[in-house]
Amino acid sequence: MPTQPSKNLETFDNPSPGRDYQIRMEIPEFTCLCPKTGQPDFATLVLDYIPDRKCVELKSLKLYIWSYRNEGAFHEAVTNRILDDLAQATQPRFMRLTAKFYVRGGIFTNVVAEHRQPGWQAAPRVDLAQFDSQSNTRG
Repeated sequence: MPTQPSKNLETFDNPSPGRDYQIRMEIPEFTCLCPKTGQPDFATLVLDYIPDRKCVELKSLKLYIWSYRNEGAFHEAVTNRILDDLAQATQPRFMRLTAKFYVRGGIFTNVVAEHRQPGWQAAPRVDLAQFDSQSNTRG
């Protein structure tokens, strides 16, 4: 039987739970339907997250994203629903979903939604580019 879309998100144990590290997934083939016209809407989804104990399994994510293909949904609603489902499945320290919808009626729509574990704060960013590589001094 061929693979079918599914709302079931599978996870696996984080191989490095003692460290904050970022996972980025770009999903350039997201589709759903406009709830007003029934026409297809296309988007690139960018998922950034810092896992805690669980990571999302890629094949289940692909099938989950596919499950929206024939569903009518406003951009804002579908972005937040996907983030909620992913956050519930993985319980990440931090998660951001950026949905970049392609032009419709002359308008591009980008929706950004975030989830944070209560009390979690990102470590300060280290900017290594500020050092001059020739003299090992600040430039």
